This record gives sequence, C-alpha cells and structure tokens, in this order.
Amino acid sequence: MTAGTTAVAVVAAGTGVAVAKTDMFGTEQVGQVTEKGQVVSSDQYINPIGERLVINNGKIMSSEVSPDGKHVAASITDGGMALAIVDLSTWKVQQLIGNNAAANLRIPGNDIGQEGPTYSPDGSQLWLGQTDGYRKFTVNPDGSLANPTFVSIPADGAKHALAAEPVFSADGSTVYAAVNGQNRVVAINAATGAITQSWAVGNAPRDLVKVGDKLYVSNEGGRPALPGEPTINSYGTQVLASQVTAATTSGTVSVINLNAPGAPPASIDVGLHPTALYAKDGALFVTNTATNDVSVIDTAKDKVVQTIATQPWPEASVGYEPDAVTLTDDGHLLVTLGRANAVAVYKYTSAQEPVSYIGLLPTDYFPAEITTVGDEVLVSNTRGIDALRPTTAAGHGTHDTTSSLQRFKLPGDREIRNGTDAVFEQNAWTKSSVRVGEGNKKPVPVPNRLGEPSTIKHVFLIVKENRTYDQVYGDIPEGNGDPALAQYGENVTPNQHALAKQFGLYDNTYDIGTNSAEGHNWLMQADNPEYTESSAGEYLRSYDTEDDALGHQRTGFIWTGAQAAGKTVRNFGEFQQFLTKPAGASWQNLYCDTKNMASTGAKTAYPLISSSPIPSLNDVSVPGFPKFDTSVPDIYRNEIWKQDFEKNGPANLNMFWLSSDHTGGPPNGAAQVADNDLAVGKMVDTISHSKYWKDSAIFVVEDDSQAGLDHVDGHRAPIQIISPYAQRGVVDNRYYTQITMIRTIEQMLGIHPMNQKDSAASPMTAAFTTTPDFTPFTYLPNRTSLTAGLSAANLPSCGADVPAAQNPAVAPAPKAAVPADKQELAAKWDTWKSQQKLAGPEARADFANPAQMNHFDWYQAHEWSKPYPGEDQLYAPENVPGAAIPATENDG
Repeated sequence: MTAGTTAVAVVAAGTGVAVAKTDMFGTEQVGQVTEKGQVVSSDQYINPIGERLVINNGKIMSSEVSPDGKHVAASITDGGMALAIVDLSTWKVQQLIGNNAAANLRIPGNDIGQEGPTYSPDGSQLWLGQTDGYRKFTVNPDGSLANPTFVSIPADGAKHALAAEPVFSADGSTVYAAVNGQNRVVAINAATGAITQSWAVGNAPRDLVKVGDKLYVSNEGGRPALPGEPTINSYGTQVLASQVTAATTSGTVSVINLNAPGAPPASIDVGLHPTALYAKDGALFVTNTATNDVSVIDTAKDKVVQTIATQPWPEASVGYEPDAVTLTDDGHLLVTLGRANAVAVYKYTSAQEPVSYIGLLPTDYFPAEITTVGDEVLVSNTRGIDALRPTTAAGHGTHDTTSSLQRFKLPGDREIRNGTDAVFEQNAWTKSSVRVGEGNKKPVPVPNRLGEPSTIKHVFLIVKENRTYDQVYGDIPEGNGDPALAQYGENVTPNQHALAKQFGLYDNTYDIGTNSAEGHNWLMQADNPEYTESSAGEYLRSYDTEDDALGHQRTGFIWTGAQAAGKTVRNFGEFQQFLTKPAGASWQNLYCDTKNMASTGAKTAYPLISSSPIPSLNDVSVPGFPKFDTSVPDIYRNEIWKQDFEKNGPANLNMFWLSSDHTGGPPNGAAQVADNDLAVGKMVDTISHSKYWKDSAIFVVEDDSQAGLDHVDGHRAPIQIISPYAQRGVVDNRYYTQITMIRTIEQMLGIHPMNQKDSAASPMTAAFTTTPDFTPFTYLPNRTSLTAGLSAANLPSCGADVPAAQNPAVAPAPKAAVPADKQELAAKWDTWKSQQKLAGPEARADFANPAQMNHFDWYQAHEWSKPYPGEDQLYAPENVPGAAIPATENDG
C-alpha cells in the first residue's frame, strides 16, 4: 500500500467453478469458436460483450476519440501501418496511415510510442508520438488526416526522445509532451514546433494529463535513485530495482505547476509501473500495472487517498495488468485488465469514499484503452482476435496480428455479475488452482499439490528459436501437419523426428508471443508484462527486457521461484544480454574447436563470456555458455555444457538457449537448423545415458514461432517432452501452451506460480505416466552438412562437414547450390543478411524484419526455386510483401 492511502477496495471473486480444472480446452485449436468463446493462444477464450470491429492491420497500441465523438484515431503496429482512423458512425476503418504501399496516406516511418495519438481541443490537429518527436497531421472535415509534418525532439546522445503522451493547452497553442527516453516533460509551441520549456521528472515518463494549471505525468520507473540505493539499468538510467527480481521498486507521478515555471516538479508515490492517467471531478486515477491496483489522487491536495485493488481472483495477486481507466457520468469506474481480457467495474462516489466492486465484463484479447462516447463504452483491444489476419490461404504467421474496437452500453449490476462468471471461465480461474501439499505423498511425475514429491528431480528447459510446427513436423503423417509447409523435415532434423517418435508428438501446442522479446518473457516470467506489450511500436527503449528493469514483474522469474523453493538452478545462455568474444572466435574456428573438444576433452580455445544485468541470474549462470549469436554453433554450446555437466552434474532447474535454428549465420538456414538439431540430440543422449536420467525431464520448446507459416495457427510450435516418465509413442492432440509447460515444471519442482496466468494453467499431467521406461535416447548424426552454404574460401580449416546419408524415404534436405538464374537475387539477399545483426557480440534476436527473414529462409530451404506460400514469384529483399513491418528495434 502506498503512503497516504486511506482505503483499500479488495476485489472479491466471482462464483467461478467449485473445483480446479484439469483440461480446459481438450483438443480445441486456436481460432476455433466454442460455446465459451473463441480459443486464443494464451490459455484463454474470448467472447466480448457488445459489438466488435476487427482491424486487420496490426495491433492497437493506443487510441483516442476525436473531440466531436465521431472518429477514433488508433496507433497500430505489426501490420505495415502506423495509424488507423475509424468512423464511429459507419463502424469501419476510414483511413490507414503508414509507409506501406496500401496506406491511404504515406509517412516515412511506422514507429509509434506507447501513448497517443492526441487530438487538439478543436479537433483540427492530431499528434502521433514517434521516435524523436511527433508526426503532426491536419484533420479534414470528414475526419481523415492530411499534411503530415514532423516536430522534432532531438536525441540526447544515445537516448532517443521516445515521445510519449502529448496534451494540449486549453487554447491549443502549446503541446506538453512526456519524453519517455529522456526523463523529462517539454512544452512545444504547436505552431512552430519549438521547445519552449523542459522539466526533469521521474524515470520513463509515459502518460500525461492537465488538470487546471498542473500537469501530472506517470513515471514507469519511479523516482530517481539516491546514491547507494539498489538499481538496475533501464535505457541508460539506473532505476530503483530489486537485485533478485530485477523489477522496479518505485512508481511515482510527477506534478508540474505551470504557474511556477522555475519550480521543480513535485512527486507523489503510487504503485509500481504506473501507466495510464485519467482525471475527473477532482480525482486523478493512476493504473499501476505491476502492483495491480489503481491509485486515486485528490488533485486539490496532491495526495493518494485511496488504492483500488484490481485482483479479481484470490489465487493470484499479480498478472492482471490494469492499463486504462475511465469514469462514467453515473459513477461507474471502469478499469481494463489487459492480461485478463476484461473490464473491472466499480461503483464510485468520491475520491475519499471507498469504491465498491461490482464485477467484470469480457473483452477481446488485451484491452488497452477505454473511454465513453455518449452512452456507450468504447474499448480498444491490442490483440483483437489473435493473429488471424487473412494474408495467405497457405497458413498463418504470428505477425498476422489483429486488433479490435468494442462498444457496448454498460449493463446493469446483475448482468455485470454474470459477465464476471464468464470472465472467470474464459481465464480458467478456479478455486484451489494453486494448492500446497504436505510432502508425504507417493512421488508422481506431476504432483497435484506444490511441495508434494515428484519422481522428477532434474528439469532441463531447452529454448530454441522461432519455428512453427509445420516447418519442422509438417512431414509427419501421424500428426496434424501440412507437408507443403515443411521447410526442415526429417533429413534436416533427424533427432527432433526421432524424439517425437520415441517420446511423443505434440501437435496442438502454442507459443504465445509474437517474437523473441515476448517469447522469452513468457518462458522466464509466465507473462509478457505490460511494458513489453505496449513497447511493440518502437522497441527502442528495449527489445530484450533482460537489460531493462521496466520489463520485469515484481514476483520474479522461474529461476528465482526455484531458488525460493529451495532448488538449485544452472543457466546456460537464457536471458543473457552481453557477450565477449576473443579474437579469432569465428563460426568456422568454433566449429573446429568443437570437434577438438569432443575428441580430446580439451577446454575451448576461444573462451566466450556471457553475462546478464540481473544479479540473481548471473549468480547461477555459466559465463562460458554464449548467448544468442548465430555465428556460434549450437554443437559448440553443447560441448561447453557437457563439460560442465560432467564436472558438476545438473541442478534441479537447468535452462538453455540454443539459437542456431534462428538461422542467418555463416552457413545456410538448413545447416543451422541441422546444427541445432544435432546439439539437442547430443544433449538428450548425454542426459539419458547418465545416472541422472532416472529422475530427469527435458522440455524442448521454441521461444516463439514467428519464423514461418503454420496451417492451423502461427503460434503452433514443436515441443518435445523427454523423460523416463514421458508417454511413449503417442500423438497428443490436447491444447497445450508454453504456460502449461511452465506450470508443469513448477509442479515438479514445487515452485509457486508467478502470476495469474501460470496459476490458472493446467499442468501437462496427461503427458506423463507413473510407469517409467528408462530406455535412453541415442542421437542421430546430422544428414545435412553443417557447413552447407559456405563458399570454398570460407570453409573451416578442419574441412567441410560430411553428413551422414539421408533417408531416401523422406523429403531430401535442400541443396546449398544456387541456380544460375537466381544467383543475382541470392546475392542481394546475402547483402541484406550482412546488415541484420545476426552474428557477433552485438547480435540481437529478431533485428531482421520478420517478413524478409521468413522469405529468405524459405527461398534457401527450397533451393531458390519456389515462391513463398501464397505468392507467385521470388522477391528481392526490398520488394517483399509486408516488409514495411517495422524491423529491429521497431518490431521483432
């Protein structure tokens, strides 16, 4: 509770379901519509109240209604656009603005900030926050935009402006702007664009409102740290943060008195990670997404007078992510709960009088903005109906993102309570979902209660990169695959195919994130916190939240949970941010070094050093195991791990990041996927032939599945569950996700779930048996050359890799040769690849534009002879359809 709080509204549970569910979805698939709603990839159904408008142009980051109430301006990302203008009278998208050829109005870039766009008071202008300033538009009489110009806010060295929320003075002459990347608020002359004043505020200012002669700004990173206080980095600023969870420990609202221009802003302590601000009737409401509550500030006294809990389910106190708030004229306070796909409704009288909780109303996927238009409530949902934008009949990708607007008249209290039951059911919020046992039961693989004994003592979590189910397993006839989409079939991935045959094929499992920035969060935190969710329009402040305290939930990570449960942890590359490479550590030299280590037992000749900004992770990490870098072979990573394993044995929780199947390194795509496959096979071989096999479980999972198409859904991905206690030789069609996998690991090791998402998830109990089969796995040699794609001049000094014979009964691996008539095209792609930060110490997952990367991989995998699915020709990089999706630090 924050200082000054006088009342706390505790949210009671809905009626829910009497007992914990065990299998919510059965064999339903993402996109399927059931009586509970449509299945989405995040362990949820969606079935929103009211009327829905799906926007098939990407995700809504923020939105605002025009002053006349006739239009909505929505900033959008991941669909080649930056803005959509929606006509509320026709309930249709009227105009699209971006740098895509399909835009009605072209602008140079699609980057957008977390907040805005903002209309001027008279509705004649609209300002959109971008990287180093604002895109300023004229609003036509019909509501469309015209005449884009740019209002610059200069970068401060390496710190871009990262323009956040702008607000206008009453006469429209001045724009006050939160400059998120520079920890300040500025005043801008609306006519000339000149900055006339600047105020230093808290860390990462985001939303901004004007109340009388005062400006209030929410500071996501809280107050500036004092000397000696514990901090973690956030975009070059050390912010107050826990050294264990690496999450921020301060949240503030700065108050700027416009009548005292020389006075420093005042500061009000609120909850953690404050985002949205809304002012009405002498009260300022602040949504605190990390503490899951709303601070109510009396603007006459500038004090917090009430804190409203937004934690509807007693089983978990965090993970709902309140991110927008509004107050109706009849006294209903509405708060969007982004990660719960719901609006929480309260009865509100005044700032000082405690609110009373009424219930919940269901929304689409991740509601991010809420307002009223006349007698209707309008909600903007960031992810709409999930990644189901129609692009090609061949399949879906994770970047086929949608968003939606939703409008409804606020129902009566009884109907709201009925909506509460629906929200509980759609989120699987049940009683006794998290139960603690006494530890005296007979051991089983997946205990029903935390702390009860498991037959599993050692868990190995192997995280790979970016493949869909169809890309790898589409050629397996026993599963639900599409062989036309199988890029890396059995002759490229013989070990993954053998593991699926021996230990089970899972053909209905989903990765939740769109990209790596989200995917590793889902695996390490069982959530993609609001900060990362709302940063997708720019990704300049941070992409990988390993190095940004704002992206960390206050309940910690899977490894801190394991430590809290008294378990040991060993980390090999996961969530690492920094890499030091000695001279000579090229892919070729590391490849030869791997062969030498394997044959002689010698240590590496090229010691690499990885590290993390998170102290609790560094404490359990093996520094010589390199982070993401496609110029490091995964078989090298295997040898580094194997030496540690033979010396020290495993921990209870062992985490790995094997990144070669991302592709983009010196060898071609098939060679890198084969390298990854061989490394995984060898790791499983080592573990299963060791004394630890009898009580081990190995989970192999992609961080995300963004790098290709899948005929069911772009989020569907390959997984392996490998253990003496794993079901053998089955084809499992049950709906699983990364969250259910993490919950399974938690149950095995007695780790308390981290938030409401993994608390509600069903463990994968049916994937295990109580009767063990201790037959080990013997790895298969690679059938695709690991040096394929290297020119003769670039081969390793130890020679080209000579693979094992391919299986003639299955599709052959792609050849490395480029046809004569495609060599010019391939050369253009090689030039493109060299610019994508795929290798070296500065390598970053997903720097490359996803549409381009997927086309490049497809062309290589099909020997430069087959167009990408749904297209009729091969394209040069600059001509790839959809390539206007912001790349790198704009979007992964």
